[in-house]
Amino acid sequence: MNLPDVPLMSMLKTRMNWLHQRQDVLSQNVANADTPRYVAHDLKALDFKDALRSTGTSQASNLRVTDARHIAIRPAGSIKFEDVETRDVEANPNGNSVSLEAEMIKVSDTQAQFQAAANIYAKAMNLMRTAIGH
Repeated sequence: MNLPDVPLMSMLKTRMNWLHQRQDVLSQNVANADTPRYVAHDLKALDFKDALRSTGTSQASNLRVTDARHIAIRPAGSIKFEDVETRDVEANPNGNSVSLEAEMIKVSDTQAQFQAAANIYAKAMNLMRTAIGH
C-alpha cells in the first residue's frame, strides 16, 4: 500500500495543498492592496464530504516510482482549487476591495491551520514508523 493511499494522509495532503494555494491567493491580495479596481480573491472552501469521497481513488503521479518502497506523490500545485472573488468589505473610492486587516487575519488563520495539519501529518508518520518497528 502506498502511503498517499491511506485516507488520513490523502486528506491531510489535500488540506495542506489547499492551504498553501490559499496563502498564495491571499498574498496576491495584499500585494494589490493599492491597485485601483482590484477585487480581493479567496479559495472556495474545501467540502469535507468531497474530500472524504476522493480518498478512495488513487491519482496518477507525474513522478516515477522505481522501487516498491518508494512513496508515490503528486507534485505540489497539481490540484487546482476554485478561486472566488470576495467582496467582504466595501470598495475604496478607487474601486479596490482589499482590506489589509481582513487579509492579515486570513493569512494568520491559514498559517495556523497549515501548522496544525503538518503536526497531525508528522504524528501519523511517527505512529506508522512505530507500528512498522523503526
